[in-house]
Amino acid sequence: MKRGAARGTVRWCAPPVLAVALVLVQIAYPLAHGVGRDRVTVAVVLLSAGTALAHAAATRGIRYAAGFLVIVSGLGLAAEVVGTATGVPFGCYEYAVDRLGPALSGVPLVVPLAWTGGLYPVWVVAGLLTRRAVSRIGLLAVGAVGWDLFLDPQMVADGQWSWCDTDSGLPGLAEIPITNYLGWLTVALLMGVLLTVLARTIPVSVGLDIPVNSSAGLDTVAPNSGSVAVPVAVFLWTWLGSALAHAVFLGLPISACYGGVGLAVLGLPLLRHLYFCRRQPAQAG
Repeated sequence: MKRGAARGTVRWCAPPVLAVALVLVQIAYPLAHGVGRDRVTVAVVLLSAGTALAHAAATRGIRYAAGFLVIVSGLGLAAEVVGTATGVPFGCYEYAVDRLGPALSGVPLVVPLAWTGGLYPVWVVAGLLTRRAVSRIGLLAVGAVGWDLFLDPQMVADGQWSWCDTDSGLPGLAEIPITNYLGWLTVALLMGVLLTVLARTIPVSVGLDIPVNSSAGLDTVAPNSGSVAVPVAVFLWTWLGSALAHAVFLGLPISACYGGVGLAVLGLPLLRHLYFCRRQPAQAG
């Protein structure tokens, strides 16, 4: 009994502890330079993926966490390897050599883990905003592009990767071609389809996921706040914290605007949802 209780405590404490560590390391990013910044980048990726997988394991079990990792990091790695070799689906680009650790076919192995760490909170938030499978998949894809509107400009500015075409991007971000965002949209849509199958295959353990065959809307959703607190907090931190960091500390005001607007597609309904859930007990009383 005591051993089981201890395991349960560790299982539920791990996600918030990792999330706090993630935030602290991300705060250190603007202060680091050179090799130190590369190490901070790797630490951010490992902590974001660790937070995501720890939360997935705590709420859905090891099988779900493993499935999420295989789908998102597996497809992410495949897309990156094909992308750097052929230019499909993102466009022609290449990673810097020997900056982010071991690589496979020119792709640093931390990169597919970044897909898992970045898209998990988006997937959870999308599940809070809609009960329809198609809508959730669409929100995941939009959120993935919104996140990349922060990620790509930051990493390109830091020299982690570079594009062959540097003059056909969005206004103010010409160095990143629009094909990149179309590639993200395509890959994320495929991930969303497979994640929907995964969610249907593995039973819900704590009510985290919303049944995909339900038609109830946002205002009827009242999830266990403890079960989603970590990914929701990580999502809000990624959205608002990245906008602040890009605008003030990293000298990237254009990507601050693009990323802020991109993630606001999920962020604003999420804030409304959180406000609604907070008001419900008071209104009932």
